Amino acid sequence: MAIEEVKRLKSSFELENSNVRIEIKKGGCVEYIYQLNFNSSLQPEDYQFKINSAMTVIIDPQSYPYLKNLTIDYTEDLMGGAFQFKNPDIKNHCSCGLSFALGT
Repeated sequence: MAIEEVKRLKSSFELENSNVRIEIKKGGCVEYIYQLNFNSSLQPEDYQFKINSAMTVIIDPQSYPYLKNLTIDYTEDLMGGAFQFKNPDIKNHCSCGLSFALGT
């Protein structure tokens, strides 16, 4: 369902030529958060992954070691919709599930 939501967002905001960039950034109630945005610029050192021929996902080299086993889903409920990040490599999450620490 995440792929369909990304396609919908790209179409809604006229971003058809953009890639999906996923990074980790300082923030949240623990230490880091996932950041997903649309970006058309690529850096030579970026990792690029083609997903079902539907989109390209870009990850910077600093974030890649923490994102290499990440899966993303999209869910909707009565409160709205949200991307859900599932990462077996991150062991220390906050209670809200939106931020994490990189240590053990």
